[in-house]
Amino acid sequence: PDVMVRFLRHQGYDVKYVRNITDIDDKIIKRSRTEGIPAQEVADKYADEYKRDLADLNILDPDVEPRVSTHVPEIIRLVEDLVGKGLAYEVEGDVYYRVKNFQGYGKLSKRNLEEMLDGAGSRIYVDDRKETPLDFALRKAAKPGEPAWDRPWGPGRPRWHIECSAMSSTHLGDTFDIHGGGRDLIFPHHENEIAQSQGAHGHDTFARYWVHNGFIDFNGEKMSKSLGNFFTTREILGLYDAESVRYFLLTVHYRS
Repeated sequence: PDVMVRFLRHQGYDVKYVRNITDIDDKIIKRSRTEGIPAQEVADKYADEYKRDLADLNILDPDVEPRVSTHVPEIIRLVEDLVGKGLAYEVEGDVYYRVKNFQGYGKLSKRNLEEMLDGAGSRIYVDDRKETPLDFALRKAAKPGEPAWDRPWGPGRPRWHIECSAMSSTHLGDTFDIHGGGRDLIFPHHENEIAQSQGAHGHDTFARYWVHNGFIDFNGEKMSKSLGNFFTTREILGLYDAESVRYFLLTVHYRS
């Protein structure tokens, strides 16, 4: 995104750059229990470390940097809108998106809804309370000790997909130009964002262009924490200057 924003501004475009921070999340809650500190402190701690790494790489600050925790009312309104339109339903404090009622689900990832339901889709997540296996959570009832908001279905918290739809519409409107992210987010995350946002605002809304970046490989494998084959930004910058690292990563197409 940094290179794209710089290039577009260099070409004379007026760019509003929004980069959100997810600070309500299952992994954050789990880490808060491990570290014995509130979930919001965990989120703040790692957000600060992330920003330090970006600054060391000379990455531009966004114009707006929304956080989930400050957009809960907007998220709740979006969920209520989807329920009111028959695109979502509540079960025991959880709210799920009714995928079968959204025409065109799978268009970004080029997947067929019927095939997903008959095949791999049935293995996504087994929950007998859902109408179909592909239905995904917009809101989850909170467990004891978790961050929670009371309205309108009792204590609960927003889920990942709905957060992004609410923040993008709040700061960029119902339709905007470019949506970025890693290629691993195409399905289900970005597919679900489309279903939520277009379900609420219309089929001709949301992102006009999608930009999905590839990953850094090491010995033919994607760098990941689970494989233990990764280097931190700080380790790399201890060996090479930031501009050299940036240039090296830009010598291949962003999708690669």
